Amino acid sequence: MNDVPAPEPAATEALASEIGYDDFRRVDIRVGTIVAAEPFPEARRPALKLTIDFGPAIGLRRSSAQITVHYRIEELVGRQVAAVVNFPRKQIGKFMSEVLVLGFPDGAGEVVMIAPDKLVPNGGRLF
Repeated sequence: MNDVPAPEPAATEALASEIGYDDFRRVDIRVGTIVAAEPFPEARRPALKLTIDFGPAIGLRRSSAQITVHYRIEELVGRQVAAVVNFPRKQIGKFMSEVLVLGFPDGAGEVVMIAPDKLVPNGGRLF
């Protein structure tokens, strides 16, 4: 018998309504490699500015990410991340965010980025 207690539910958010596969395919989630990271002191909440390489078809895109709790700038370059690449660009202060880097909340609600556990080509689409 396993004496490890069951984990607490991570979120109290209700399950979203059911969607079809075509709805899922409309959200274009790609993998890219962070090639630059810098502070974003003008942001309302602590954040970083990321430049991400999504390969030749998509190229370099920028994102503002509230990831300062678990990640230091010097460890981000070279790291692969998943991001939505087909949302409209969003103005955040004087910065234009072009993609949404994806993550899950930890127990305190801080962002833990999602990424493949093996190296994959930049620009690969989630399926």
